[in-house]
Amino acid sequence: NSGVLSLLRPLLLDVVPTIQQTAALALGRLANYNDALAEAVVKGNILPHLVYSLSEQNRFYKKAAAFVLRAVGKHSPQLAQAIVQCGALEMLVICLEDFDPGVKEAASWALGYISRHNSELSQAVVDAGAVPLLVLCIQEPEIALKRIAASTLSDISKHSPELAQTVVDAGAIAHLAQMILNPDAKLKRQVLSALSQIAKHSVDLAELVVEAEIFPVVLTCLKDSDEYVKKNGATLIREIAKHTPELSQLIVNAGGVAAVIDCIGSCRGTVRLPGIMMLGYVAAHSENLSMAVIVSKGIPPLCACLIEEHEDHIKAAAAWALGQVGRHTPEHARAVAVANVLPTLLAMYMDIRSSEDLQMKATLKSILQKCMYLPALEPLLHDAPPNIMKHIVGQFSKV
Repeated sequence: NSGVLSLLRPLLLDVVPTIQQTAALALGRLANYNDALAEAVVKGNILPHLVYSLSEQNRFYKKAAAFVLRAVGKHSPQLAQAIVQCGALEMLVICLEDFDPGVKEAASWALGYISRHNSELSQAVVDAGAVPLLVLCIQEPEIALKRIAASTLSDISKHSPELAQTVVDAGAIAHLAQMILNPDAKLKRQVLSALSQIAKHSVDLAELVVEAEIFPVVLTCLKDSDEYVKKNGATLIREIAKHTPELSQLIVNAGGVAAVIDCIGSCRGTVRLPGIMMLGYVAAHSENLSMAVIVSKGIPPLCACLIEEHEDHIKAAAAWALGQVGRHTPEHARAVAVANVLPTLLAMYMDIRSSEDLQMKATLKSILQKCMYLPALEPLLHDAPPNIMKHIVGQFSKV
């Protein structure tokens, strides 16, 4: 409001380098604060000044300028598009080849914030030639640079199979897979995330990730002390398991189901969610894979999630997973029924506070269809209130 932006802009072209750097840093901090200030930086015609000086200045200025671009681009696709339109991508890619690792890190960070918004912006980053250089960056010795480069590759890969394939073609998978056992937790988070974003798109991409020999190494991440490493490790396994029975069987053979079940039992909250869904995907594929979940004692922790968790979406995922386990044969359905989970599911279905998704997932029909015997209903029928009794009979009569 005091007109500071218009006063800072000419300082970006000052003859004294430290004044240029400090002015850029001030602009970056203003733009970082909220989208309105970031928009003011764009409208103040400041970005062309930054880009103009980027290739010629010292490493301190380059880092400060990349910080401004990151601070502007993070807020919205429109602001990120403004960065692309002023020609900043080419300059940022040149910075990825800089001798100084701090400059590479700052440039990688800015490119990540631009590419995370949508596939068009991500494609623009790819077209500027960033991916091969980012793959080189994850091979550098500096941990901070490895983290940011892996994060940016993850942001590029997440939007489409084509973008993920670009990352794969640059040879990223082998280098990412080698870092799964790195002792740095923050790096492991980003590595697992990048591999998940590649594997999620198609069977072919998932198979390429598996061929990098991530099993059984990735299972150690499920016992990590860092919750995000656990969550991202389970997410990677889930994204592979969902595609085909063959990939799920490979995970079972590697001990993946038992490891995920242990992980679900040892944590709480959203960290459980990818593991819960992974068990559901595995069980959904076939009778044998569903039986593998049952034999590995997967039902009790799923039942525990229904009781212990407060978030409806986690409960809904657990109810869905139990449905996938119990839907194949009477034997599968009985394994779910004898865990005494049916009263809990019914209570959720009847609870007016439950979300629509939870009520849908908690419906008894999929399990009752396979329950060809009355003993499974005994826990429900014992001393049930009339309204619940009526609902049980209604569900059963539909079947």
